[in-house]
Amino acid sequence: MGRLLLNLRNVPDEELEEVRELLREHGIEYYETEPSRWFVSFGALWLSDERQADEAHKLLSEYQQNRRERERARYEAERAAGEHETLGGRFRRQPLRFLVMLAGIGVVLYLALIPFMTL
Repeated sequence: MGRLLLNLRNVPDEELEEVRELLREHGIEYYETEPSRWFVSFGALWLSDERQADEAHKLLSEYQQNRRERERARYEAERAAGEHETLGGRFRRQPLRFLVMLAGIGVVLYLALIPFMTL
């Protein structure tokens, strides 16, 4: 019987491939289950040998800490370079598109609320 190492819900493909490589590099045997057809289960990475669980969890914890720091640094660099756009920046850059989208949201809300306003 295997032991759950990583639930694959909301795990990007890039991160999953890095975790697979990390486990292979350290000789940790694992297997992967695929998501179910109806997404009742999202798939997972399982350890084949429970004796490797402590080592695998330690490696995964270190990897996640490094990834968190790397992604935070990338985000800060994009933000400093002006590549990370806020809602206000998007409005200033494309005001007509923003207003059209806002009007569309208003129309959808109006149509959804008409039955309740005529009571």
